[in-house]
Amino acid sequence: MFLLLVTSFQVMAASPDFMTKEVKFVSNGDTLAGTIVKPAQPLAALVIVPGSGQEKRMMEFASLLAKNGIAVLTYDKRGVGESGGVYAGPEVGTNNVDSANLNLLSLDASAAVNTLKKDLADKSIQVGLIGGSQAGWIIPLTAKKNNSVSFMAIFSGALVTVREQLRFQFYTNNNADFWNSHSEEDARHHIFNDPDKYQLIDTDPLTALSKLSIPGLWIYGGRDIQVPVQLSIERLKTLKSKNGRYEYQLFPDLGHNTVFTEDQKPVETMIKWIKTIVSSTEKP
Repeated sequence: MFLLLVTSFQVMAASPDFMTKEVKFVSNGDTLAGTIVKPAQPLAALVIVPGSGQEKRMMEFASLLAKNGIAVLTYDKRGVGESGGVYAGPEVGTNNVDSANLNLLSLDASAAVNTLKKDLADKSIQVGLIGGSQAGWIIPLTAKKNNSVSFMAIFSGALVTVREQLRFQFYTNNNADFWNSHSEEDARHHIFNDPDKYQLIDTDPLTALSKLSIPGLWIYGGRDIQVPVQLSIERLKTLKSKNGRYEYQLFPDLGHNTVFTEDQKPVETMIKWIKTIVSSTEKP
C-alpha cells in the first residue's frame, strides 16, 4: 500500500559548532541506530520522526537544527540502514498505514525521546518531536505515550483519518495540476464517499490530539495533493477549543513537500516557533 511521498529533510547547512554521537536504543525488542547532533549549549531538543519511506537518519536537517541551537536525535527507521526490526511499506509489499504499524513506529519515536533526554546534561531542556508526512500521525501517538514530549512540530501532517487520506490521495492520483481543475467541494465529496481500496484498522489523529495539552505547529502547502489541507486545518481549528496552543501556517503556493524546496520560509518559521515556545512556556 502506497502512502504519502516522503518529506525529505535534506537541507544543507554550514558547519556549526556541534558534536555528533552515534547511539543505539531498544524499542519493542529491536535495536535501532541513530546519531545525536548537539550544540554546546542547546536551547531545545528534538527527535526527528521518519516519514513513510525507507528513511535513514537525516543528518543534513539535524545539522541545520543544531546550527540553530537545537540538540537532535535522528535515527534509521526500523528495518532500514543500521536499525533492526522489520520495515513495512509499499516497496516490500506490506501495509505501512495500519494502526498496528503506526503504533509500533510511535514506540520507536518514544524510545528515541528517552534516549535523547538521557543524553542531555541539563534535564530541564524541553524535548519535542519533528517530522513530516506520515509522521503527522505518528507524532501525536508518541506524545500521548511519553510525558517527556513537550511540543510537536509537523510538516504536511494529515488531520484526517488514514482512510480519508487514502481516498484523497487515490483521487488526486499524484496529478500536480489537480487543483487547477478541481474544487475543495469536489475533493471532499470523494474523501467522504469513495469506497476503500484496502482493509485496515483506521487511525484518527484527533483521538490523541484531543487529549494532549502541549503546543503544536503544523506547516501546510496549499497545493498539497496527498493531504487534504483545508479539511485538516478545519479540524485543527476545532481542536483549538480544547488546546489553544495548536497553531498552523499555510503556504499557498507549496505542495506536500514544505521542507526540501527553494523556499526556506517554512523551515525558518518552524525554527522560530520552537525557539519562542521553549523560551516562553514552562514544561507541562
